[in-house]
Amino acid sequence: MTNDPPQEIPIRALALDKKRELWYRKACDLLDETRLTNLLLALTDIHSPTGAEGELANYITGVLRDSGFQSHTQEMAPNRGNSIGRLKGTGEGASLLLYEPIDTHMEATEIEDLPWAGDKLRADMLPKGELIDGLVVGLGASNPKAMVATMIEVGRCIQEAGLPLLGELVLGFAGGGMPWSNTKRGESGLSDGVTHMLRHGVSPDFAVVMKPWNAVYYEEAGLCWFRVLVKGTYGYAGIPHNTPGWDNSVVAASKVVLALQEWLPDYVKKNTSGQIEPWGWISGIHGGWKDKPAFPTALTEILLDLRITPRTSPSEVCNQFEEAIVSIRKKFPDIDLEWEMFGATSSGSTDPENWIVQSAMRAWERVEEKPHGPSPLMAGQTDGATLRHLGVPTARLGWPWPYEEGPKELSYGLGGMGVTYIPDLLVCAKKIIYVAIDTLTRTRNELGL
Repeated sequence: MTNDPPQEIPIRALALDKKRELWYRKACDLLDETRLTNLLLALTDIHSPTGAEGELANYITGVLRDSGFQSHTQEMAPNRGNSIGRLKGTGEGASLLLYEPIDTHMEATEIEDLPWAGDKLRADMLPKGELIDGLVVGLGASNPKAMVATMIEVGRCIQEAGLPLLGELVLGFAGGGMPWSNTKRGESGLSDGVTHMLRHGVSPDFAVVMKPWNAVYYEEAGLCWFRVLVKGTYGYAGIPHNTPGWDNSVVAASKVVLALQEWLPDYVKKNTSGQIEPWGWISGIHGGWKDKPAFPTALTEILLDLRITPRTSPSEVCNQFEEAIVSIRKKFPDIDLEWEMFGATSSGSTDPENWIVQSAMRAWERVEEKPHGPSPLMAGQTDGATLRHLGVPTARLGWPWPYEEGPKELSYGLGGMGVTYIPDLLVCAKKIIYVAIDTLTRTRNELGL
């Protein structure tokens, strides 16, 4: 791979004609900040950690039904499900999916999350929506529930505007979207919800996802999870360090961690391409007994997440990781270690010349009133990658994130996942409305299908 600079997407000029312009303005005029805020607060109040999204899915299904959509909950397992709403067109056009995940990344309990998430559960880590200084704060209030609320508001506006749709508008909301393999709930996560959705009745021509960052993306990263096991001797703290045959796996693991950290920038430089700068993190170290520090552990485990681009398969990343391990073994020949890849999701890409990407670019420039330019490189893994990987042309639109004027105590770590400024969402909603009208009021032939 070469470290390619960010690429500017060439845009085909195609302004909305007079009638579509009127439809666009009519739908945008129906955007309701109060309604959006109240819905976001309600969504945030319903706890939906990965693998336990059923209550929220049922709630969303009810909201969609009350908003004039044909809707149902697509059950996956006890207390698991996806919510799907449909607004039919005449059948002459394409099917457009507005998609978001609905699960959050924390259990929101002191037993499960502390001290690993910090010294306390902050307001943005609790499943309770609050209005604080003009912001909606709560677990997932920004990601994913602000996106869910915005997509529903967009759907409501299109439905209420009574537009003559040729294509079908589908609102899809799935569980299992977080990069989390929840062992307590059947290994839920890693895009299993959207995969189930696409294999059980939802088969759109195009999709739009809303995620953080105010830019248009036609590709998103995948991921590979690695486990490195550093071996030592099950020992006793009273043994001198120079005792023959005694080896401390924790000390050896620290050397491996530093070597991997030194290698990571080289991995990024080698693999950056397109719109992806595939960073990774050493995310955990485990070993030993909490209540037996007198007995050093014979095994220390290192966990690492590497992001991947559409041009690098998980198998290729394994080969690169193997090369790094070979180098570490040469540097530290006395360290005994093993490694494996234990999780992966493929990346995905849509041709930037595809209708949906071009429409999203036109929408962005129309609302922002300036040229788009190259999208900032990023490495976030989302269900958008899975949509593309499974064959659905997908465009990603977003909003400025994190909100820089928010409370400083909520800005560090994953601060921003639970803090949302509603006016920013409304700006993004106008872009999505543009794409919906641009797409759903045209024949399949006009869309290149």
